[in-house]
Amino acid sequence: MIIDRYSQLWGETLKENRLIRPSLRLLSAAALISLLFPSYQASAQTPVPPAPANTPATPSTPAAEPSAPAPAAAPTFPKPDSADFTAATPTKESVDAFLQANWGYDENRVWQVQGILKTPVDGVSKVIIFVADKSGKEKPAAFAFFVLPGDKYMISGDDVIPFGENPFAENRTVLEQRADGPYRGSADKKLELVEFADFQCPHCKEAQANMDKLATDFPNARIVYQNYPLPQHAEAASAAAYGVCVAKQGGSNAFYTFAAAVFDGQDGLATPDGATLTLNSAVTKAGLDPAKVEPCAKDPATVKNVDASVQLAKDLHINQTPTLDVNGRPVPANAPYDVLKRIIVYQEKLDGITQ
Repeated sequence: MIIDRYSQLWGETLKENRLIRPSLRLLSAAALISLLFPSYQASAQTPVPPAPANTPATPSTPAAEPSAPAPAAAPTFPKPDSADFTAATPTKESVDAFLQANWGYDENRVWQVQGILKTPVDGVSKVIIFVADKSGKEKPAAFAFFVLPGDKYMISGDDVIPFGENPFAENRTVLEQRADGPYRGSADKKLELVEFADFQCPHCKEAQANMDKLATDFPNARIVYQNYPLPQHAEAASAAAYGVCVAKQGGSNAFYTFAAAVFDGQDGLATPDGATLTLNSAVTKAGLDPAKVEPCAKDPATVKNVDASVQLAKDLHINQTPTLDVNGRPVPANAPYDVLKRIIVYQEKLDGITQ
C-alpha cells in the first residue's frame, strides 16, 4: 500500500543529508504540522509539539560596559540546486501557493522550496523546504513532506492534508452541503465557521470563550456547532444526542443556552447519574421539558444524526477536538484568540470576502 511505502520513504528522508547542511535541522513531521496548524492541546490525541526554536547566539560585549544585544540578522537560505528538482509535479509555484495559503497569515514567516524529488513510488514526490522567522530570531530549519499522485493531498506524519493552490476549497464545499448543526450569526454561508466539539472534552470547554468572541467580532459569519463525541468519553454521545433534540424542539437559541450550561457543568458528566442530572438541568435552563427531550435523545433517528456528524468530521480528516473549520480550513478552536482571529481575517481575504 502507498502508506506503507510512504513510511519507508520517510525513513529515507530522515537519513538524507545531501540537501541539508550540517548547520541546519531536518525537523519532524509533527513539527511541520505544528507550523501548518498553530500548536494546541486537544483531547483526541497527544498534543502536537511546537517546532523547536534555536536561541540566537549572544553577541560579545565589553567586560566593563555591557551593550544592548545586536539585532538578529535576516535568515539566509542555501541556494537551491536545479539537480534537486527531479519530479514533474508538484511545481515550485504550486508548493509556494500551498504554503502561502497555510502560512500567509503570519507576516514574519519566510520559506524557500529547496527540492522536489522523484521517489521510487510512481507519482509520489518528496518536497523539501526551508522555513525561518523573518526577524532572524530562529535559524532556518528544513522540512520534508510527500505529495501524493494527482497533487490533491500531502502526507506528513500520520496526517493526510489537502494540497494545492486552493487546499481548503473541497472541504469548504463539503461543509456547505453537510454541516447541518445549530448555528448562530448569519444565515449566509459566505463565511462559515464550523466547530467540531465534544461536550465532555475539557479543551472544548476552554474554546467556548473564543467562540463567543468570534460571534461578536464576526457578525457576518455563520457559526455552526457539529457534534464530535469521542469514544473515550462515555457520556459525550448522550450529551450530543440531547443537544440534537434541544435544537430540534427549541431552535438554535435554545441549543446554545443548553450547550453553555453543559460545558459549565461538565464535571457532572463524569458518571451516568451525574450526566442525567447535568443534561436535564441544562435542558430546563434552555426552557424545554426534560421529559420530552430525554426520550428524543434515545430515538434511533437522533443517534443517526450524531453518527452523521461524526462521519462528517472523519471525512474531513479531523482527528482532534476542538477543531474549527474556517471555510474548510481546519484551525484549533482553542488557539490563542489573536492567532485565531488573524487566521480568519486572512481566510476572508483569500476567499474575497468583505465585511
